[in-house]
Amino acid sequence: MSPELLQRVITALILLPVVIWCVFFAPDSSTFAAFAGAIVIVGAWEWTALMGWKTHALRVVYAAVVGLALVSFAVFPVLQPLVPALYMAAVGFWMVALRLVRGYPGNTALWARTPLLVPVGVLLLLPAWLGLVSLHGASHWWLMYLFVLVWGADTGAYFAGRALGKHKLAPSVSPAKTLEGMAGGIALTMLVALSVAFYLEIAGLRLLAFIGLSLLTVLASVLGDLFESMAKRHAGIKDSGTLFPGHGGALDRIDSLTAAAPVFAMGWWLAGGF
Repeated sequence: MSPELLQRVITALILLPVVIWCVFFAPDSSTFAAFAGAIVIVGAWEWTALMGWKTHALRVVYAAVVGLALVSFAVFPVLQPLVPALYMAAVGFWMVALRLVRGYPGNTALWARTPLLVPVGVLLLLPAWLGLVSLHGASHWWLMYLFVLVWGADTGAYFAGRALGKHKLAPSVSPAKTLEGMAGGIALTMLVALSVAFYLEIAGLRLLAFIGLSLLTVLASVLGDLFESMAKRHAGIKDSGTLFPGHGGALDRIDSLTAAAPVFAMGWWLAGGF
């Protein structure tokens, strides 16, 4: 095991119990919301670096504005009817992001501008936080299922890519990722999804909806990873930060969730749960 991989494993072993405690054993739901919110606010700070901002005061203001948005949704129930609309806006953005990733680097003039990247950062982070918090409020286990889908896609892609990877997925954005790796991640997560469906006795059209939503969530997680990789590559930055040794910054850890969480949460909302 390489020193870098060992560091990643050690950091993951430290973080996993913290996440599990916040999801299942925290005294109230606000603890998880605060934990996720702290990660998102750090992610907002890191996003300003990807936008090329150098002035610390402006970076702090941006992170503070994102934090204020999180607190507003947590404190004022009157804002809750806006949540589904934010999910839809996020899904719409990710459909556009797919085109941007596929067209990189020839299309940077279309998106690599501060007036666009400022709201993009909010669309990356706020709907994802809302999705995580909403799922946690609905069911701790379904939130963990989302995490398992994202982690499974990443793990399956890593090992399948190392063993079988030959065809590049998005060479101009993330040269290490392969189609074989993505297929391995999909295969592993679909096995998880089918196992959960069998255990919960989900059948018929609801089974098709559940498997379809799980697959879309996994594909979204891949896109979230690629989009952040594209932003980092354009900014000339290897990692978004240094918060997690071996893993980079907060954005590096939640890049997949920025897309996967609102997609799964919106599907959950439309289906009325499973």
